[in-house]
Amino acid sequence: MIGTLVNAIAIITGGLVGSILGHRFPEKIKSTVIQGLGLTVLLVGMQMAIKSENLLMVILSIVFGGIIGELIDIEEYLHRLGRWIESKFKPGQGEGSIATAFVRTSLIYCVGAMAIMGAIQDGLNNDPSTLIAKGMIDGFSAIPFAATMGIGVVLSAVPVFLYQGILTIAAQWVEPLMTTAIVTEMTATGGLLIMAIGLNVLEITKIKVGNLLPAIFIAVAMVYFFG
Repeated sequence: MIGTLVNAIAIITGGLVGSILGHRFPEKIKSTVIQGLGLTVLLVGMQMAIKSENLLMVILSIVFGGIIGELIDIEEYLHRLGRWIESKFKPGQGEGSIATAFVRTSLIYCVGAMAIMGAIQDGLNNDPSTLIAKGMIDGFSAIPFAATMGIGVVLSAVPVFLYQGILTIAAQWVEPLMTTAIVTEMTATGGLLIMAIGLNVLEITKIKVGNLLPAIFIAVAMVYFFG
Protein backbone atom coordinates (compact mmCIF):
# COMPACT_ATOMS: atom_id res chain seq x y z
CA MET A 1 0.00 0.00 0.00
CA ILE A 2 3.04 2.31 0.17
CA GLY A 3 2.80 3.24 -3.52
CA THR A 4 -0.90 4.08 -3.27
CA LEU A 5 -0.34 6.13 -0.11
CA VAL A 6 2.46 8.11 -1.77
CA ASN A 7 0.25 8.66 -4.83
CA ALA A 8 -2.66 9.99 -2.73
CA ILE A 9 -0.41 12.25 -0.64
CA ALA A 10 1.19 13.66 -3.80
CA ILE A 11 -2.23 14.57 -5.23
CA ILE A 12 -3.30 16.19 -1.96
CA THR A 13 -0.04 18.16 -1.73
CA GLY A 14 -0.16 19.31 -5.35
CA GLY A 15 -3.86 20.13 -5.05
CA LEU A 16 -3.35 22.23 -1.92
CA VAL A 17 -0.41 24.09 -3.47
CA GLY A 18 -2.45 24.79 -6.60
CA SER A 19 -5.46 25.95 -4.59
CA ILE A 20 -3.33 28.39 -2.60
CA LEU A 21 -1.50 29.74 -5.65
CA GLY A 22 -4.61 29.86 -7.82
CA HIS A 23 -6.01 32.94 -6.07
CA ARG A 24 -2.90 34.90 -6.98
CA PHE A 25 -3.50 34.72 -10.74
CA PRO A 26 -5.89 36.92 -12.77
CA GLU A 27 -8.89 35.24 -14.39
CA LYS A 28 -7.48 35.66 -17.91
CA ILE A 29 -4.38 33.65 -16.93
CA LYS A 30 -6.53 30.96 -15.32
CA SER A 31 -8.67 30.81 -18.47
CA THR A 32 -5.65 30.36 -20.74
CA VAL A 33 -4.10 27.75 -18.45
CA ILE A 34 -7.31 25.70 -18.22
CA GLN A 35 -7.58 25.75 -22.02
CA GLY A 36 -4.00 24.49 -22.25
CA LEU A 37 -4.76 21.77 -19.71
CA GLY A 38 -7.85 20.83 -21.70
CA LEU A 39 -5.72 20.33 -24.80
CA THR A 40 -3.21 18.29 -22.79
CA VAL A 41 -5.93 16.07 -21.34
CA LEU A 42 -7.32 15.60 -24.86
CA LEU A 43 -3.88 14.51 -26.08
CA VAL A 44 -3.42 12.04 -23.21
CA GLY A 45 -6.83 10.53 -23.90
CA MET A 46 -6.08 10.19 -27.63
CA GLN A 47 -2.77 8.44 -26.93
CA MET A 48 -4.57 5.96 -24.69
CA ALA A 49 -7.55 5.44 -27.00
CA ILE A 50 -5.55 4.66 -30.16
CA LYS A 51 -3.88 1.71 -28.44
CA SER A 52 -7.05 -0.34 -28.84
CA GLU A 53 -6.63 -3.54 -30.82
CA ASN A 54 -10.34 -4.29 -30.95
CA LEU A 55 -12.38 -1.18 -31.73
CA LEU A 56 -15.68 -3.07 -31.59
CA MET A 57 -15.05 -3.96 -27.93
CA VAL A 58 -14.49 -0.30 -27.11
CA ILE A 59 -17.63 0.81 -28.98
CA LEU A 60 -19.83 -1.79 -27.29
CA SER A 61 -18.30 -0.98 -23.89
CA ILE A 62 -19.13 2.70 -24.31
CA VAL A 63 -22.70 1.91 -25.47
CA PHE A 64 -23.56 -0.56 -22.71
CA GLY A 65 -21.60 1.36 -20.09
CA GLY A 66 -23.47 4.53 -20.99
CA ILE A 67 -26.83 2.77 -20.68
CA ILE A 68 -25.94 1.40 -17.24
CA GLY A 69 -24.51 4.74 -16.12
CA GLU A 70 -27.64 6.62 -17.19
CA LEU A 71 -29.92 4.13 -15.44
CA ILE A 72 -27.94 4.59 -12.23
CA ASP A 73 -27.27 8.29 -12.97
CA ILE A 74 -23.77 8.19 -11.50
CA GLU A 75 -23.10 11.77 -12.59
CA GLU A 76 -25.95 13.09 -10.45
CA TYR A 77 -24.73 11.21 -7.36
CA LEU A 78 -21.23 12.60 -7.86
CA HIS A 79 -22.56 16.13 -8.19
CA ARG A 80 -24.75 15.70 -5.11
CA LEU A 81 -21.66 14.65 -3.17
CA GLY A 82 -19.74 17.60 -4.54
CA ARG A 83 -22.51 20.08 -3.70
CA TRP A 84 -22.78 18.67 -0.17
CA ILE A 85 -19.03 19.03 0.40
CA GLU A 86 -19.14 22.47 -1.17
CA SER A 87 -21.90 23.61 1.16
CA LYS A 88 -19.81 22.53 4.15
CA PHE A 89 -16.38 23.83 3.19
CA LYS A 90 -16.48 26.09 0.14
CA PRO A 91 -19.84 27.82 -0.17
CA GLY A 92 -18.37 30.67 -2.20
CA GLN A 93 -17.59 28.58 -5.28
CA GLY A 94 -20.07 28.08 -8.06
CA GLU A 95 -22.54 25.23 -7.69
CA GLY A 96 -21.05 21.91 -8.67
CA SER A 97 -17.53 23.27 -9.30
CA ILE A 98 -16.04 21.00 -6.64
CA ALA A 99 -17.89 18.02 -8.12
CA THR A 100 -16.72 18.94 -11.61
CA ALA A 101 -13.07 19.10 -10.57
CA PHE A 102 -13.48 15.92 -8.51
CA VAL A 103 -14.99 13.89 -11.38
CA ARG A 104 -12.56 15.13 -14.02
CA THR A 105 -9.35 14.60 -12.09
CA SER A 106 -10.48 11.33 -10.44
CA LEU A 107 -10.95 9.72 -13.82
CA ILE A 108 -7.66 11.12 -15.15
CA TYR A 109 -5.74 9.75 -12.16
CA CYS A 110 -7.51 6.38 -11.89
CA VAL A 111 -7.59 5.28 -15.54
CA GLY A 112 -4.49 3.91 -17.19
CA ALA A 113 -1.99 1.10 -17.19
CA MET A 114 0.22 2.69 -14.51
CA ALA A 115 -2.64 2.68 -11.99
CA ILE A 116 -3.62 -0.92 -12.73
CA MET A 117 -0.26 -2.61 -13.19
CA GLY A 118 1.46 -0.44 -10.58
CA ALA A 119 -1.06 -1.51 -7.92
CA ILE A 120 -0.71 -5.18 -8.88
CA GLN A 121 3.09 -4.88 -8.85
CA ASP A 122 2.97 -3.34 -5.38
CA GLY A 123 0.64 -6.05 -4.09
CA LEU A 124 2.44 -9.06 -5.57
CA ASN A 125 6.10 -8.01 -5.34
CA ASN A 126 5.97 -5.31 -2.66
CA ASP A 127 7.43 -2.97 -5.29
CA PRO A 128 5.81 0.51 -5.21
CA SER A 129 8.17 2.08 -7.75
CA THR A 130 5.58 2.39 -10.54
CA LEU A 131 2.98 3.98 -8.27
CA ILE A 132 5.56 6.34 -6.77
CA ALA A 133 6.49 7.49 -10.28
CA LYS A 134 2.79 7.90 -11.08
CA GLY A 135 2.35 9.82 -7.84
CA MET A 136 5.01 12.33 -8.84
CA ILE A 137 3.29 12.86 -12.20
CA ASP A 138 -0.15 13.19 -10.58
CA GLY A 139 1.16 15.49 -7.87
CA PHE A 140 2.75 17.96 -10.27
CA SER A 141 -0.27 17.93 -12.59
CA ALA A 142 -2.57 18.56 -9.59
CA ILE A 143 -0.97 21.99 -9.10
CA PRO A 144 -2.25 23.62 -12.31
CA PHE A 145 -5.51 21.65 -12.14
CA ALA A 146 -6.25 22.93 -8.63
CA ALA A 147 -5.08 26.45 -9.49
CA THR A 148 -7.73 26.64 -12.21
CA MET A 149 -10.49 24.24 -11.05
CA GLY A 150 -10.24 24.59 -7.28
CA ILE A 151 -10.06 22.43 -4.18
CA GLY A 152 -12.13 19.63 -5.73
CA VAL A 153 -8.90 18.30 -7.23
CA VAL A 154 -7.67 17.38 -3.73
CA LEU A 155 -10.72 15.16 -3.21
CA SER A 156 -9.67 12.98 -6.17
CA ALA A 157 -7.03 11.51 -3.86
CA VAL A 158 -9.83 9.54 -2.16
CA PRO A 159 -10.95 7.42 -5.16
CA VAL A 160 -7.29 7.01 -6.19
CA PHE A 161 -6.48 5.64 -2.74
CA LEU A 162 -9.51 3.33 -2.68
CA TYR A 163 -9.18 2.11 -6.29
CA GLN A 164 -5.45 1.43 -6.25
CA GLY A 165 -5.56 0.22 -2.65
CA ILE A 166 -8.21 -2.38 -3.43
CA LEU A 167 -6.23 -3.55 -6.47
CA THR A 168 -3.08 -3.80 -4.35
CA ILE A 169 -4.79 -5.85 -1.64
CA ALA A 170 -6.56 -8.07 -4.19
CA ALA A 171 -3.51 -8.35 -6.46
CA GLN A 172 -3.13 -12.12 -6.19
CA TRP A 173 -6.72 -12.60 -7.38
CA VAL A 174 -6.84 -9.73 -9.90
CA GLU A 175 -3.46 -10.37 -11.56
CA PRO A 176 -4.56 -13.45 -13.58
CA LEU A 177 -7.47 -11.42 -15.01
CA MET A 178 -5.34 -8.45 -16.04
CA THR A 179 -4.08 -9.88 -19.31
CA THR A 180 -2.41 -7.63 -21.85
CA ALA A 181 -5.59 -7.61 -23.97
CA ILE A 182 -7.80 -6.60 -21.04
CA VAL A 183 -5.45 -3.82 -19.88
CA THR A 184 -5.18 -2.55 -23.47
CA GLU A 185 -8.94 -2.30 -24.09
CA MET A 186 -9.65 -1.04 -20.58
CA THR A 187 -7.06 1.70 -21.07
CA ALA A 188 -8.37 2.53 -24.55
CA THR A 189 -11.93 2.85 -23.25
CA GLY A 190 -10.73 5.02 -20.40
CA GLY A 191 -8.81 7.08 -22.94
CA LEU A 192 -12.07 7.95 -24.70
CA LEU A 193 -13.52 9.11 -21.39
CA ILE A 194 -10.46 11.24 -20.75
CA MET A 195 -10.89 12.76 -24.22
CA ALA A 196 -14.46 13.60 -23.19
CA ILE A 197 -13.08 15.34 -20.10
CA GLY A 198 -10.73 17.35 -22.32
CA LEU A 199 -13.65 18.43 -24.51
CA ASN A 200 -15.64 19.41 -21.41
CA VAL A 201 -12.72 21.41 -20.03
CA LEU A 202 -12.50 23.26 -23.35
CA GLU A 203 -16.29 23.85 -23.09
CA ILE A 204 -16.83 22.30 -26.50
CA THR A 205 -19.26 19.72 -25.11
CA LYS A 206 -21.04 18.79 -21.89
CA ILE A 207 -20.57 15.03 -21.87
CA LYS A 208 -21.77 13.20 -18.75
CA VAL A 209 -18.47 11.44 -18.18
CA GLY A 210 -19.60 10.07 -14.82
CA ASN A 211 -22.40 8.14 -16.49
CA LEU A 212 -19.89 6.56 -18.88
CA LEU A 213 -17.68 5.18 -16.11
CA PRO A 214 -19.21 1.65 -16.22
CA ALA A 215 -17.79 1.34 -19.75
CA ILE A 216 -14.34 0.69 -18.28
CA PHE A 217 -15.57 -2.37 -16.39
CA ILE A 218 -17.73 -3.51 -19.30
CA ALA A 219 -14.55 -3.50 -21.40
CA VAL A 220 -12.87 -5.85 -18.91
CA ALA A 221 -15.85 -8.25 -18.95
CA MET A 222 -16.20 -8.20 -22.75
CA VAL A 223 -12.54 -8.95 -23.41
CA TYR A 224 -12.51 -11.65 -20.72
CA PHE A 225 -15.55 -13.46 -22.09
CA PHE A 226 -15.37 -12.68 -25.81
CA GLY A 227 -11.87 -11.39 -26.53
